Amino acid sequence: MCIDHQYAGFLNSFQLWERDSLFDLSQFHMDVSNKSIPNNLSICIPENEVLGKRIEYFFEHYINNTNNYQVIAKGIQVFLNKTTIGELDFLIKDLEKNQVIHIEFIYKFYLYVPEIATTELQKWIGPNRKDSLVEKISKLKEKQLPLLYRHETAMILEELNIRPEDVLQRVSFFGNLFVPTSYQNKNIPSLNNKCIVGFWIHAKEFTEEKYGANLFTIPSKKNWMTHPVHAKNWASFSTIYKQIQISLSQKKSPLLWIKSSEDSFTKCFIVWW
Repeated sequence: MCIDHQYAGFLNSFQLWERDSLFDLSQFHMDVSNKSIPNNLSICIPENEVLGKRIEYFFEHYINNTNNYQVIAKGIQVFLNKTTIGELDFLIKDLEKNQVIHIEFIYKFYLYVPEIATTELQKWIGPNRKDSLVEKISKLKEKQLPLLYRHETAMILEELNIRPEDVLQRVSFFGNLFVPTSYQNKNIPSLNNKCIVGFWIHAKEFTEEKYGANLFTIPSKKNWMTHPVHAKNWASFSTIYKQIQISLSQKKSPLLWIKSSEDSFTKCFIVWW
């Protein structure tokens, strides 16, 4: 799959919430009404770049190709006694308002697990249970956003002729959400339901009786946001089942693309836990 398909997947993604009141964090709202990909798309990304950083390149490309915004700096590392204490994702300029904006950019994959918590927002966790939505929000509010106002950061901003008190702070928090099969036709509270892109199941639920008539592929992580229609190689249940067992034995929850007909595709996480 080419970078055009990955960038298209990013443009077709949605931010995790639409109301600025949620979490007391204001989103930097992107206007991606024009989702066409130019024929000469040129985004240079290191081949082995991790998914989160990879999508930051897409965000930077989007910003620099708008008429209203310009990237001033990205990935600004802040040090204390030669030790990194944090990083500012993006400083951009609103050209119309002459306003500098600090944006923390996040693109996450979360599973809705109804039985693990009492509050709705605590039920969203990572596929391998290593992170959660609530934990990420806490990190944003307690560490990443306050970094702008540290003395060590002020010295860096001074070189850019920027005063921290003049900077507007926003987050750009995208999500790909997966729900249990019993929740596929339900509305999930609080979050943007446009972010729901598939479902998840336990390993024991992935049986030939239920899924044997379909074709499958396991995308590389850099293609997770891509639409499955672009996959070239599809495998039978028996072939993919063996591949899945390897991931599960390593306590990794694989993302599976399921093809049920020529124009019908689904995304599914199979969890090891």
